[in-house]
Amino acid sequence: MSGLAPEDLAAVALSLKVAATATVFGAPLALAVAMLQVRARYALRVALDVLVTLPLVLPPVATGYALLLLFGRQGTLGRFLEKIGVVFAFHWTGAALAAGVMAFPLMVRPMRLALEALDPEVDEVARTLGAGAALRFLRLTLPLAAPGIAAGAILGFAKALGEFGATITFVAAIPGETLTLPSAIYNATQSPGAE
Repeated sequence: MSGLAPEDLAAVALSLKVAATATVFGAPLALAVAMLQVRARYALRVALDVLVTLPLVLPPVATGYALLLLFGRQGTLGRFLEKIGVVFAFHWTGAALAAGVMAFPLMVRPMRLALEALDPEVDEVARTLGAGAALRFLRLTLPLAAPGIAAGAILGFAKALGEFGATITFVAAIPGETLTLPSAIYNATQSPGAE
């Protein structure tokens, strides 16, 4: 690490901050969507699957542009959020949002698979013994699905750490503010004589 310049270390630190934020806020939502997918009727399950998978099949730049249209300062939601002090566009929080959106499908899938693998009879027995929904979720579902939840969180963190396309489109590459490691690497390779 001694060969890295201070701006390189800042990009690494920002990337870790962005990826951790994207994972911390994205994982609970991913678990909720995975649970909804498992319990939903077929039509809703298919619709959710399409929506969740969309960031994987769209070009990342298109996803970043959509985020800019929604959460930019003149965007549909951005105008409202700015009034209450929440800014995403051209801010590190926007990088976390973009990374979280791009990582979301990779978080949902292993969580959904883990939940689908649970034996429904275990939950049914706990219910007949008087355990409420919250207790069954905390004592049965979470521990039994923990490997899938952990796998989703790890995949999400890794994807968020390396996210480039949506991030650079939505928040640019502002040193000290939004310049994550992938953006810094891209900038370094675009300079004449860079190695």
